[in-house]
Amino acid sequence: MKIKFGLIINPVAGLGGSVALKGSDNVAEQALILGAQAKANSRAEQALAQLVVDKDKFEIITAAHLMGQSLCQSLGLSHQVIDFEQDSLISDDLLSSDSKHTIDAAMAIKKVGVDCLIFVGGDGTARNIYSAVGDEFPVLGIPAGVKIHSGVYAITPKAAGKVLSLILSNQLVSLMERDVMDIDESLFRQGIVKAKRYGEMTVPAELRYMQAVKMGGKESDELVLADIAADVIREIDDGMAIIGSGSTTAFLMEEMGLDNTLLGVDVVNDQRLIGSDVSAKKLLEMIESYQSQMPSNPIKLVVTLIGGQGHIFGRGNQQLSPQVIRAIGRENIIVIATKTKLEALNQRPLLVDTGDMRLDEELCGLIKITTGYQDYVMYQIANPEHL
Repeated sequence: MKIKFGLIINPVAGLGGSVALKGSDNVAEQALILGAQAKANSRAEQALAQLVVDKDKFEIITAAHLMGQSLCQSLGLSHQVIDFEQDSLISDDLLSSDSKHTIDAAMAIKKVGVDCLIFVGGDGTARNIYSAVGDEFPVLGIPAGVKIHSGVYAITPKAAGKVLSLILSNQLVSLMERDVMDIDESLFRQGIVKAKRYGEMTVPAELRYMQAVKMGGKESDELVLADIAADVIREIDDGMAIIGSGSTTAFLMEEMGLDNTLLGVDVVNDQRLIGSDVSAKKLLEMIESYQSQMPSNPIKLVVTLIGGQGHIFGRGNQQLSPQVIRAIGRENIIVIATKTKLEALNQRPLLVDTGDMRLDEELCGLIKITTGYQDYVMYQIANPEHL
């Protein structure tokens, strides 16, 4: 199954820099009059041109004309133009796009769903993207603006392409939270730097295998598992969670002080054990009951992978039936594993065998794996028949 990237280019990003306007917010037309040349699309090309050799592995969801479509066409990349109110966009007119188009495009892409949203611009663009998608999925900024204070951008366009190449080659790519920052351009033009933090977005970064290492540079299973457990406990908090089988999930249950069914499925609510070794039928009953009482509080499903094999569904946890998985939703699945365990897969993808071929296909794609406390990697679920 192909990886799905979103792509949004702010065509006027960086226009004000070369003509000393200290930014591009609300001054794009003035910058063009002063002789500025648009470079956002060319900087995006520096990143995406590196992916042409792997173009059969991904598809792009993008906006019309200079907001992404034109570049995809020139590079021969498989793409789909997202449907939103973009009639005012003109193919060769930089000024026909504005911040509202960026926000609307991001919101439309959010509805469709992507594995990672790539955007091109500066701090203002990052703010627009954040306002539309928050931390719904990983994002990666390609720097093209005058001011780049936000941590969501790669250091260069080529560096962004490198990170995307790592994703396409199934290598471990860490996920981290980075600040969305922007400065007041009107004050900046007066020589006053006033930056403000607007929030955080999740970004992929080049892999640092030992990011969460301890004890002499080697991953200590017990300490890393404790970090993983702490993150999951924070995530499930006072809600209901279904805990799958395996030694990694067993450690999580031990950290909560709860009895565990090593080869079964348990259910907790408010960090209290409310079901042990539960069947698929009973799980569905518990899910339906909880969802009717707490419709705004999603149930989490915590699973791990079979070491060396990579299955997360269909091997030793058949209680997690297709009906159970669908009732919970892919977005509420928490996969936990140490980086050592993931490395042992030698870049092979995770596997799913739920007994429902359509669901197996729906589950394929990049998924966030918890590998420590607020330490995550992106990894591919990709059954061979769906590649």
